Amino acid sequence: MLTVATKTLLRFIVLALMVGSSLAYEQVPVVLIAGDVAQCNSPGAQRTAQIIKALPYPVLAVGDLAYPNGSAEDFSRCYAPHWGVFKDRTYPAPGNHEYRTPGATAYFDYFGARAGEAGKGYYSFDLGTWHIVSLNSNRELEADSAQLRWLEADLRQHRQRCVLAYWHHPRYSSGPHGSDVRTQAFWKLLYQQGVSVVVTGHDHIYERFKPMNAQGAQDPIRGIRSFVVGTGGAQLYPMDKRHAFSEVADSESWGVLKMRLNADSYDWEFLPVAGQTLSDAGSAKCIMR
Repeated sequence: MLTVATKTLLRFIVLALMVGSSLAYEQVPVVLIAGDVAQCNSPGAQRTAQIIKALPYPVLAVGDLAYPNGSAEDFSRCYAPHWGVFKDRTYPAPGNHEYRTPGATAYFDYFGARAGEAGKGYYSFDLGTWHIVSLNSNRELEADSAQLRWLEADLRQHRQRCVLAYWHHPRYSSGPHGSDVRTQAFWKLLYQQGVSVVVTGHDHIYERFKPMNAQGAQDPIRGIRSFVVGTGGAQLYPMDKRHAFSEVADSESWGVLKMRLNADSYDWEFLPVAGQTLSDAGSAKCIMR
């Protein structure tokens, strides 16, 4: 029979293990992701910003951040009052609306070093055990472009098992803009290099796809799992005909995608704004590189 002292000691050991496990879980990196954000005539950016303000995680902003023209005035009036509050933890990618201002100069001026080298719009960084790549889907999309050569060299240099890439125009989407073949060189190279996750925007919907290979065929073993998260606050789009490999799609909810980046896997959860109910959550292993 255990003594009172022994039982007390065991309780302390169990409690310490539980606390240690909880702390370790909280130390796993988490990112919040959305694009197509700030229209001054829409309350969406303010509502999604409320989600992000309550969660102290890095933000991956996947383009079309300040409507209509990505101008300095658009960033000042529409983006800064809400999403600008967490600018110092935002890692942006440019969208086509940013390029309505020639050279996306207002975008690069607003974000400074956080947008990578001025004029290029692509860069990478590490987060926990993951490698994260932000790309520019507005220019240099050809397989022999400077951006693709940089991307290949970057992925060869950074050999982490888990890699997430994000940019604006989706390779696959069921929204009105649809699947964008211009980003095929991105997709093919990322598949060849064993990248696990791609997140884009452009279509103002939320969508998750089954993992696909370089040719867009289903590949549950080595395929890239992709998300469209154009739900950052701009007016939402109606849904077109669903892609064959679309698993979840919604055109009625603003919100952000929360991803927990575990050592060899990832968990995702869509967080809708208050009053909306879209639910999508899951987990998967990273691809072996």
